[in-house]
Amino acid sequence: METNNPKTVLIVEDDAQIAGFVQYACEQNGYRVLCASDGEQGLALFFSQRPDLILLDLGLPDMDGLQVLEGVRAASSVPVLILSARDQEQEKVKALDAGADDYLTKPFSVSELLARLRVALRHAQPDGRKIYRAGDLRVDPSRHDIELEGRPIHLTPLEYKLLLVLFENQGSLMTTQSIIKAVYGPYYGTDTRALRTLMASLRRKIEKNPAKPEYIFTEIGIGYRLRGE
Repeated sequence: METNNPKTVLIVEDDAQIAGFVQYACEQNGYRVLCASDGEQGLALFFSQRPDLILLDLGLPDMDGLQVLEGVRAASSVPVLILSARDQEQEKVKALDAGADDYLTKPFSVSELLARLRVALRHAQPDGRKIYRAGDLRVDPSRHDIELEGRPIHLTPLEYKLLLVLFENQGSLMTTQSIIKAVYGPYYGTDTRALRTLMASLRRKIEKNPAKPEYIFTEIGIGYRLRGE
């Protein structure tokens, strides 16, 4: 496997024996590994290190693994593979519905773990790596990273989707209805209140003064425009 730029895997697992086994397997196959023994530490490492993939146990000592997954999904679409002794179908469905990409029931083999890991990383990697920039605002869709003046910005999934839609049409005026269709889907309707609320929330996170925007400009009666590079 290519190791010049190794992928980073975050293991959130309180069982030291399992964590050591998984860490060894990953490191032997060229991955950089971070380890956390509880949910709080796992979330802290996720936000500070931005791993390429998370291996997450559900039975953590300080919180349920689904709470960790919820915290991750509020800010990122990074692949998350659940590692758990809970083999009931309803538990798997609950984890997948909450945003997990895959589910491995303990015990599992090294070959199965690595195969699932490779698939998740492959699905998360777009065909080409495009970095969007507008002034000091930077978005890396391949890693789901948003930075403003070099500092990470944490967006909700809808805020991120809205920002990505604007970047994909950077510099062009988008009508309100075209944005609603792109963000909420073609069957949402024409009510603009949700978009206005979402736009205000996004602006509070990326604009120094939302009343005098530097990035997202309003064309009254028409729509919005994201500043060019």
